This record gives sequence, C-alpha cells and structure tokens, in this order.
Amino acid sequence: MAETTQEVAPDLDRAWVEEFGQRWLEAWNSHQPDRLLALMTEDIVYDDSGSPMTMRGHDQVRAFLNLAWTAFPDMRFRETEGPYIVPGEPKASFQWIGNATHTGPLNPPGLAPTGRALEFPGADFHEYRDGKVCRLRVLFDMADVSQQMGLMPKPGSRMEKMLATAQRMGAKAQSKIQERRQK
Repeated sequence: MAETTQEVAPDLDRAWVEEFGQRWLEAWNSHQPDRLLALMTEDIVYDDSGSPMTMRGHDQVRAFLNLAWTAFPDMRFRETEGPYIVPGEPKASFQWIGNATHTGPLNPPGLAPTGRALEFPGADFHEYRDGKVCRLRVLFDMADVSQQMGLMPKPGSRMEKMLATAQRMGAKAQSKIQERRQK
C-alpha cells in the first residue's frame, strides 16, 4: 500500500500578518485602487457581501472599488480584532468596523444618494500567496446596511408590517395561480 503525504503549509509569521493587515487597512482608507490592488495577486478571487458577484482579477476589483468609493467617498475602516491565523495554512482573518456616508450614486442598482451615515461591523478572510491576498471574503450584514440606508424597513416598524402583509398576499396569489395550472 503506497503512503500518501499531505503537504502542510508553514504557519504564517504573526508579525508579517500584523504588518500586512496595517498596510491593507491603510490602502483601503487611502481610496487609491492601485495601492490596494498592489496587495492582491493578479488572479485575486474576491467575494464581498456588498457585491452580487464574485470578482476575479484586478479589473473587476478596480471597478467595484470605484463604485464603492463613488457612493461612499468617506468610507473608512478600523480594525477591532485580529489577526486570527489559521495554523498550517496561509490564511488569516480580521474584524473591523466600517463607517461611510452615502453621498454619491450607487450603481448598480442605480440608487440616489441618501446622505445617511452608516456604521457596520464585518470581517475579512484572507488567503495569501507570494506575500499577497489571492482570495478574499468580506462579510458584513447587508440587511443592516440596507436598513441604515433606508432601503429596508427597521424590524418591528409599521413599514415592515406592511411589507409582510404584501408578501403574504403575493404568496397566496402565487399559490392560487399554481393550483389553476395544475388542474
């Protein structure tokens, strides 16, 4: 029976990850796409709660950054916890709080500026290759951000109750349509 060996990546150097995290935060807060892209591999795979699609490569990430910084020109992040390093893997995560004011158009989907200030906690999950991020997952509560922007009603509000009533009516109508089609 042949033996199989699984190659294990060495642990990341904590000092390097902390320094990289600081450069990452400064690059985000600079609003200079090239500065942030310099910290990502050319074939970056980027998943973000604020984007409907997984971005691949610098061109798609640059377009996303320009959209985000146009809609939220004062967007800033501050680290609150981390880094958390995954032993034996080239991965680390950071928790942060973002602040921004919606003063520019948000395209897509074509939202006009609301002027509302936002504060939202989230986390970055980095995977590194050759000293850069090759895979990035950014997670935050998009429903909370949408509520802060005035796009979704606050929990328990009159508007939320009205939307729930409209949804129930729509579901009931859809059910009746399906019943008719089955006959």
